[in-house]
Amino acid sequence: MEDLVVRDAEVVDGSGGPSYRADVVVDGGRIVSIVKEAAAAGCQRPSAMRELDAEGLVLSPGFIDMHAHSDLALLRDPDHSAKVAQGVTLEVIGQDGLSYAPVDERTLEEVRRAITGWNGYGEDVDFDWRTVGEYLDRLDRGIDGRGIAVNAAYLIPQGTVRALVMGWEDRPVTPEELARMRELVAQGLEQGAVGLSSGLTYTPGMYADDAELTELCRVVAGYGGYYCPHHRSYGAGALEAYAEMVELAGRAGCPLHLAHATMNFGVNAGRAGELLDLLDRALDAGADITLDTYPYTPGCTTLAALLPSWASEGGPERVLARLADPATAERIRRELEVTGSDGCHGVPVEWDTIEVSGVADPSLGAHVGRTVRELAEAGGEAPWQAARRLLVEDRLGTTILQHVGHEENVRAIMRHRAHTGGSDGILRGAKPHPRAYGTFPRYLGHYVRESGVLSLEECVAHLTSRPAARLRLPDRGLVREGYRADLVLFDPETVAPGATFAAPRALPAGIPHVLVDGRFAVEDGRRTDVLAGRSVRRTPG
Repeated sequence: MEDLVVRDAEVVDGSGGPSYRADVVVDGGRIVSIVKEAAAAGCQRPSAMRELDAEGLVLSPGFIDMHAHSDLALLRDPDHSAKVAQGVTLEVIGQDGLSYAPVDERTLEEVRRAITGWNGYGEDVDFDWRTVGEYLDRLDRGIDGRGIAVNAAYLIPQGTVRALVMGWEDRPVTPEELARMRELVAQGLEQGAVGLSSGLTYTPGMYADDAELTELCRVVAGYGGYYCPHHRSYGAGALEAYAEMVELAGRAGCPLHLAHATMNFGVNAGRAGELLDLLDRALDAGADITLDTYPYTPGCTTLAALLPSWASEGGPERVLARLADPATAERIRRELEVTGSDGCHGVPVEWDTIEVSGVADPSLGAHVGRTVRELAEAGGEAPWQAARRLLVEDRLGTTILQHVGHEENVRAIMRHRAHTGGSDGILRGAKPHPRAYGTFPRYLGHYVRESGVLSLEECVAHLTSRPAARLRLPDRGLVREGYRADLVLFDPETVAPGATFAAPRALPAGIPHVLVDGRFAVEDGRRTDVLAGRSVRRTPG
């Protein structure tokens, strides 16, 4: 007897084609048969040890989060309902050029400090790995040797590689250093990473020039991986930054996936069409390009990320020393408020758009939910002084929401033929961005059912088969016989995010069942204790 038959589901199979009614049989973690229109045809119904009545529910492939920051959460949180409850069955981590492998003792400590705002410091995690392969093995073991909540693929973080080889210095790479970086990228790909990420507004990755990045991308291309840059600007110069990445990937012959491909800040209102024209010209000329977005207008990052790159050179302790020096702090202020720092995408900062979403020091919790301007007014000081004080007191661990997006741009980009879904979800902080808990049901509820921006079939393809194709996964992303039984059942009439900016950790509605590797991770709307996730490694060839 097979494990499970899902009866009378409306199957949206991820291909983008019309839905159909079927019984779907699961056994041994795979889809073993699909019997279409079983009830209406009066044929012999498939049987299994367990039956699930899916009347009124859509059955689709599990959703793939193409931009996730769960690098430590997967190892510390067995529940992980932030993603599981959304129907996510695979996350792509190692994003924005900074993560925890490959490292040595020095680099690991520096990276932990640098991205405390994304993932926490990790004091509750045993960092018993150093290489990419060892980190993937650690994901396979997961929590107490039982695995992790969902599957995970890993991008080699270019900034971490640069830090490992040459520290956090703003200088050109030497030939010997570049050879070592190429070697580390090749090793990571051989050990199972799916590609390379960059954070080109974050140190130290932002110090790499195009020639350095092109050489690393040539290595990635040779292994069949892809390059995923957080490029040099999402504000002033955004189009030029996108064009730079398209040209760079073309020179390297490397597939390109543009991370959280937004057009933000006032200078880019209504300009999504210019970006899409750029991408269409490249695609029509034969380029291999995809992108991901989250279905919200505000962004989320760390407060320290807004600083100019020269102020961040040398790592966290050097940053804090510069902030403590009045003359240097005044230079930083002028660049932030007048010139527009590269950390703030070349746009002069508007402090009333910068909302504190989380702090590393619990004693600073009263700041959460307030803009920097509000903090300044409450303290009777200038906004920069309030921001500077918070950076120092929280030792750069503060996360922020940036209210700088445009709805018309969000909608235009999500319609594009190269689009996929990614939450960019930061799970730490008292008031995280609701995209961490709400991205996928928001696509299905708001942008499909309520707004009609996408059809249901098209939207599911954006969230399943398109990401699987980018990741070169031959047996995921579609409801097909022989494919992995990573599946989600949702009610198309009620699916919706529970998370809001006021209550960002509320779980979604209308997603009663989620299967990871054929096992119920969510059953009847409740998280089970199943930990069926493992690392998903690059397909050779």
